[in-house]
Amino acid sequence: MIRRTIDEHRDAIDALLGPLGAGRSARASEPLRVSADALAARPGDYQGRILAADVLSPTDLPGFDNSQMDGYAVSWFDLVTASGENPVKLEVAGQIAAGDPAGVLTPGTAAPIMTGAPVPPGADAVVPIEQAVPPRFPEHLPQGGKHATDETPPSVNVEFIEPVTPGAFIRKAGSDVSAGDVLLRAGSSLGPAQLGVIAGTGLREVQVLPRIRVLLVSTGHEIRDAGTTLEPGQIFDSNSVALSLAIIETGCEVRAIPCRSDDAEVLLAILSANAPWADIVVTVGGVSAGAREVVRDALTPLGVVFGKVAMQPGGPQGFGLAAIPAAATDVAFVRPVICMPGNPVSALVTFEMFLRAPLRRLAGQNPAERLREVAMTVEAVDSPLGVHQIRRGFVDDEGTVTLVGGTSSHLLHSYASSNVLVHIPADVAHLDAGDPVMVWRIDD
Repeated sequence: MIRRTIDEHRDAIDALLGPLGAGRSARASEPLRVSADALAARPGDYQGRILAADVLSPTDLPGFDNSQMDGYAVSWFDLVTASGENPVKLEVAGQIAAGDPAGVLTPGTAAPIMTGAPVPPGADAVVPIEQAVPPRFPEHLPQGGKHATDETPPSVNVEFIEPVTPGAFIRKAGSDVSAGDVLLRAGSSLGPAQLGVIAGTGLREVQVLPRIRVLLVSTGHEIRDAGTTLEPGQIFDSNSVALSLAIIETGCEVRAIPCRSDDAEVLLAILSANAPWADIVVTVGGVSAGAREVVRDALTPLGVVFGKVAMQPGGPQGFGLAAIPAAATDVAFVRPVICMPGNPVSALVTFEMFLRAPLRRLAGQNPAERLREVAMTVEAVDSPLGVHQIRRGFVDDEGTVTLVGGTSSHLLHSYASSNVLVHIPADVAHLDAGDPVMVWRIDD
């Protein structure tokens, strides 16, 4: 069997999936139109989606001059002479709350104004309530709004003991973005801030790229769905669940269809029926050198190459462009196929090493790579020479890493209890306690 280094296999997978980015332009030419109502109702459905085109702001943001503070809207000219020895006394006008319209401020008055409320014409500054004398609003404030100037001037006064700068504590209309400006660039990933600014400007619709589609086929005569009753020799299918979520977190769409058979024809039927939908095919299990390896038996004739990578766990691997026959015609669908080993830790480690970053790049996610750090080992550890060993571990606040579980590829609970993958290079046979080691964060 072919034996590759980790770097060689990673380069091969990148080369296999790289053309998908360019070939995806045909699908990207038909972007999905998403309404603002859908974004507001189900924001989680669109987190991480990639904008297909520049988005222009339909309005100024803020849409009007508004107060940055709770305080008094004033004309700066009225407070030019204010000082501790010579306080300026102004009459209290009608209050302006957020959401209210604002009438014109009469010279010589100060309007109580709340954060986010519109600054009335005639006012060009806001004095925070803490800087007024007294530093609190009157108990009974006259109502402001559009009829504020029609009210009988209140008998309540407020004093100010220092001048104010024009524009102080006013959020000017368009200070964040002006109508017609580029709000978000094509290629932007929709996260909380992006979805928020789309909603805040009143956009009715945005265009997003279709997601990369990944067909995930976990294989094995022994696997069964969670919640079913197991017969002797059967196990629950953890790979479909774990890898589906891992794929979704990259920004891709997944369709998980387990193959509960070691018959190559059954696997081929699943692939043939779903290949038209998929951009990428990922299989799990059936890649070793046993007597019945369903993935290897089914896909070798279609163009997939199988071999070993010098890593532990996850040595047996397969990849290639497969000519998958269509279910009802003689046409074959050529799809990139990545074949992982079936033990759950091996599958997850394979995903982290070879698939997560290229899928995130295809989906437009940034950063693509895991955060990498150097930690100090708590204990001594041995590793086989010539094999890049990937252990599970937990890094504490002091930057030391404790290995979690052993080297076996079935120890999924150990993986679930870890926050890093610990990398021991192929040319390192032993680490002493306190030695530095590279770790990848898997909790970010």
